[in-house]
Amino acid sequence: MTIAETVDLFSLDTRRCRVVEWQAPGPVAKAAFGMSGLQTMSAIRDGILPPPPMARLIGFTMAVAEPGRIVMELDPDESLENTIGLLHGATAAALLDTAMGCAIATMQPAGQTSVTLDLKLTFLRPLSVRSGTISAEGKVVKLGRQTSYAEGFVRDGAANLAVHATATFSMIGEGGKAK
Repeated sequence: MTIAETVDLFSLDTRRCRVVEWQAPGPVAKAAFGMSGLQTMSAIRDGILPPPPMARLIGFTMAVAEPGRIVMELDPDESLENTIGLLHGATAAALLDTAMGCAIATMQPAGQTSVTLDLKLTFLRPLSVRSGTISAEGKVVKLGRQTSYAEGFVRDGAANLAVHATATFSMIGEGGKAK
């Protein structure tokens, strides 16, 4: 006899619901117009500007915003788990892509931004809801005119390194054009 034969896996007892609310990103971008990347990241950290929709969807917040460095934090819940009871790898990928991209942004003047060209993750240890508060740190390695590089680290609640990442970003000037 299998578990599917003894337990109704679709019963109301095991159903979960999560409602996600966010602010439309367009008006936030307009409010941030004229701000440097560091000013924008600090405003998000301090609650002056709302976080991007992806941060609300996954549930992470910005804890640190300083020149060349960002730290995001996440208190994981089971909505981020896969079927083997671990956090899905995309959770770490989203945290790191955001932290590293925001770290690059802290070094950019008003009117300039960047987009991810590549993202490489190395998973060193699994994460779960029992991992405690997870932190994702992004650091600028090299800021360039056309291409920039960042490094990232995800640590569990006990400060154990769980994921290491590197990423390359294309620098974009005003009007959304590559530099």
